[in-house]
Amino acid sequence: MTIPTFSLKGKVAIIAGGGRGIGKAIALGFAEAGADIVIADINMEEANKTIGEIKALHRRALAVETNISIKSQVDNMVAKTLEEFGTIDILVNDAAINIMRPLVDLREDGWDRVMNVDLKGYFLCSQAAAKVMMGKQKGNIINMVSTGAVKAAPGLGAYSIAKAGVVMLTKLLAVELAAYNIRVNAIGPYLVKTAFSQPMWADPDACKSLEASIPLGRIAEPEDVMRAALFLACDTSSYVTGQTIFLDGGTLA
Repeated sequence: MTIPTFSLKGKVAIIAGGGRGIGKAIALGFAEAGADIVIADINMEEANKTIGEIKALHRRALAVETNISIKSQVDNMVAKTLEEFGTIDILVNDAAINIMRPLVDLREDGWDRVMNVDLKGYFLCSQAAAKVMMGKQKGNIINMVSTGAVKAAPGLGAYSIAKAGVVMLTKLLAVELAAYNIRVNAIGPYLVKTAFSQPMWADPDACKSLEASIPLGRIAEPEDVMRAALFLACDTSSYVTGQTIFLDGGTLA
């Protein structure tokens, strides 16, 4: 029996939201595993910094300014990727926004902003990349969700509802694209030490309280999520599709 390796040699991966945080960790991890990387991000300053780190790993890399909630920009992201690399093997949907308010206080335009990025954006990116993958009869899509998709988190209402939608988007795409040998999965972290979640753990006392509530006793690092994404992206997980891996240190249990 041949033991599979965690290699992405020869693959091309788009990381939507790869300029910082979890997306950046995934981009760097995939590059170390041998992939060439496209960073699709709305913040080009951060995207270009990540591109520099990827190139230092002797991998090819491209940054494309992309608002994933706008179809024309998503189409441009795909076109630029094909122009530079000729193919798309992996898509990671990680870009997200959040407005910390109770649902009863959330304005309509706030709801729309969150849904447009956190749900519609994942649909647009997946749809555009899948059409390329269908032509080559192989591909891999990984969606970033949250434990909030299955457990109510006060203040994270619109974000959590969007992520619940992405869980079903993942399942539907997995079933619809299976005939084309395209796998679609999701990763649902609880709390990860990034700038996105910093308001929740920056205070030392709050951080200690959070760590005490997690069975494994610590808040996740971006590299923890990267390792799960690497498992899903490579052939080691070739029979895994339609699944959400909750990366929560045992919190949901």
